[in-house]
Amino acid sequence: MTWSILPDTVTAVPASDTPELVAAPTAEALAALPADLTAEVFPIDPELADTAALTEAYGLAPEHSANCVLVAGTRAGDERIAACLVLAHTRADVNKRVRKLLDVRKASFLPMDRAVEESGMEYGGIGPIGLPEGYRLLVDSRVIAADQVIIGSGIRGSKIILPGSEVARLPGAEVIEDLALEV
Repeated sequence: MTWSILPDTVTAVPASDTPELVAAPTAEALAALPADLTAEVFPIDPELADTAALTEAYGLAPEHSANCVLVAGTRAGDERIAACLVLAHTRADVNKRVRKLLDVRKASFLPMDRAVEESGMEYGGIGPIGLPEGYRLLVDSRVIAADQVIIGSGIRGSKIILPGSEVARLPGAEVIEDLALEV
């Protein structure tokens, strides 16, 4: 597929054909996705994994990248965790929208070491494909509306690109209006 947002110097290949370019949980989840779901991967310098560095190096607008943050809260001793996928020029509304969706008194970001350990993904590369069972996947509706979007592959050395509409087809994806706030 041709990705208009990527520079000509970048070649993306089918993500399901290149398990070495993604984290193990991501590779396993990719193999289970419908065959017609378009997701490709491209290698990057791991130093460019953070969104600001990636968008600058590749000449991308923040609207082309989606960040995945893990959020947790408890209710009556029951921990509830969600992955929130929002465009890079926005931020997840953790204190109001996410907290209400999780039905918890207080929601906060999952500590980095725990997020890495439980997801099996690298910090700076956590993405929505291959998350642990039981995690909710909350997707801001603006991600779905994007023609093309870049997401984490589970490692810092690559990114996955796919049509925004395909994100809604990921297992367990819940498309939420106003999940994120403009920054």
